[in-house]
Amino acid sequence: MMFAIKNEYSVIKLLPHFCLFWLLTLSLVSNASANIKVNERLTSLFDKEWKSRLDDDPVSANSFGDLSEPSKLKDVSEDAYKGRLKTYQSFLEQLRAIPYQQLTAENKINFDIFEKQITYNISQIEFKTYQLPFLADSGFHTSMSWLPKQAKFTDLKSYKYYLDRLENIPQFFNQNITNMNAGLKRGYSMPVVVMNGFTEVIHKIANKEIKETDFWQPFKSLPKHFSAHDTKKLKDKAVKVIGQILLPSYKSLATYFEQEYIPSTKRSLGAYDFPNGAKYYQLEIAHYTTTNMTAKQIHALGLKEVARIKAEMKQIIKKVKFKGDFKEFLRFLRESPQFYAKTPEELLKEASYIAKKMDGQLPKFFTKLPRQPYTVEAVPEAIAPKYTTGRYVSAPLDSDRAGTYWVNTYALDKRPLYVLESLTLHEAVPGHHLQGSLNQELSNLPNFRRYSYISAFGEGWALYCEKLGLEAGFYKDPYSDFGRLSYEMWRAARLVIDTGIHAMGWSREQAIKLLADNSALSIHNITTEVDRYISWPGQALSYKIGELRILELRQQAELELGNKFDIRRFHDAILENGSIPLDVLSKQMHDFIQSAKK
Repeated sequence: MMFAIKNEYSVIKLLPHFCLFWLLTLSLVSNASANIKVNERLTSLFDKEWKSRLDDDPVSANSFGDLSEPSKLKDVSEDAYKGRLKTYQSFLEQLRAIPYQQLTAENKINFDIFEKQITYNISQIEFKTYQLPFLADSGFHTSMSWLPKQAKFTDLKSYKYYLDRLENIPQFFNQNITNMNAGLKRGYSMPVVVMNGFTEVIHKIANKEIKETDFWQPFKSLPKHFSAHDTKKLKDKAVKVIGQILLPSYKSLATYFEQEYIPSTKRSLGAYDFPNGAKYYQLEIAHYTTTNMTAKQIHALGLKEVARIKAEMKQIIKKVKFKGDFKEFLRFLRESPQFYAKTPEELLKEASYIAKKMDGQLPKFFTKLPRQPYTVEAVPEAIAPKYTTGRYVSAPLDSDRAGTYWVNTYALDKRPLYVLESLTLHEAVPGHHLQGSLNQELSNLPNFRRYSYISAFGEGWALYCEKLGLEAGFYKDPYSDFGRLSYEMWRAARLVIDTGIHAMGWSREQAIKLLADNSALSIHNITTEVDRYISWPGQALSYKIGELRILELRQQAELELGNKFDIRRFHDAILENGSIPLDVLSKQMHDFIQSAKK
């Protein structure tokens, strides 16, 4: 702006305006500077928390390239958890001292998610959930089998560090045993009904020959540049550590469970029977669904969804002109050899073919695809008997291994092919692998968001992807489509079962019957899954709650955008902000719709 000043009087008249202008300018600059500092404070806090997280868990730190503690395991002692509680409380205090309104829109989202995560972490320690460090199908004992894959073997030292870490496993087991004993004393333990066959996995590990264990894998093929002396020394040490320290600790652990823990564990099923159980379960509902729904509301929603899906299933039975009722059709599917693979290789090949077929369809539904590849493997033999039918196992972005889609090849006569399309779209692409890998590539996000997993979003997305398979050309076979509906029924029934068990006193038999009567899942799979819900309150609710929200958002976008609706842009928008709570997702998609309208 340029002023033409004709005389002194004009200058005097304009002085107040100049002063006001500069005061406003200084005020704006000052406020902008203050806002920058507030946002920098938040970013600094995120960095401090991330460093604390890695310092706290050396194995996780190693996977991110931090080798400062290459041989330690996480300290899970009571004192360590007391220290973590103080650290989390300090982070929360620092967070709440930051002026929220001065944050950028993106940092307000970061603030909200961070606050929820830290608050939840505090509540978990206050409830002492570390006294129950396992689920029906996995836990602290099975996590050790991952050490050979998580370690980075680059030189002689890295192999020695790995062996040192194996030597620390007995102490890690003992810390967990101490915690479990404390849980038993206050009535916080795993229900005895899900412990049937639990130690089978531990015995399988303990009774293997040294060179047949997962722990020996790194020594099968040592680098050729190692001297013969070093190679022999390493292998001799490995034989000693695995044979004399590690495997005996697994045997001792199995004995502990069989002779001490299982005879003393609780007989009731539900979380309501834990100390302060009702409050605990509501906390888990809020965490896993990211909603304020109550158990009663979720239970009613589940019953409604079960009825809707069953009506669709009956239409398929009519379509194939099956002569028999619903129950007889389920028996036909479960017992007909045509629906089952003859060998593990056949099942893995079929899963791989489905995954590759979906790879070819991805450009029709997304403009952004991850650069990280994935592979298809069998669930490790040691954990397969009690493990779920399939799972996705992520890998760090710069890892020398790919993401892994696990397929359970144990008990092949219980792994029907008619559900394999749904399973693959859920666990691999466009489900967990695609979403998780893209999440890791979001370099604009703080690390706590890049590497965190919000179940309602992640599982809701993966379940949505099963239905997306209809548009991608899958489920052409009516039996496969019935399998898709069985999987959707599976997730709808979880709303009924999880709330039924943990809030309403349901029995295991009631839960098994609901799934057996309404889905074509094998009975083995059903019992394994029900035991998982019993052992993991709240998590099973996330799938259907998340999927329904995404379907609502898509319906809203299609309705409001009409011929402007672009399925590729819609999916990009769903995934572009990473794993987020459902309320944040709704807000982001509202903004997407308004922007697309313009």
